[in-house]
Amino acid sequence: MPKMKSHRGAAKRFRGTGSGRIKRYKSHRSHILTKKESKRKRHLRSKAYIHASDVPLIKRMLPHL
Repeated sequence: MPKMKSHRGAAKRFRGTGSGRIKRYKSHRSHILTKKESKRKRHLRSKAYIHASDVPLIKRMLPHL
């Protein structure tokens, strides 16, 4: 039986929490920031959680999470 490997792209984007939920960063924060309001950019800084319907997919990509 071969080793179980993590999907490396997903491993760089998602982190697990102590309670077992999965954190993610918000999108639209990398470039073209001049036209976005400060409030919008500030809210994009905070973390978000993966939606419940997407959790099985992420768990399959990250078996060691």
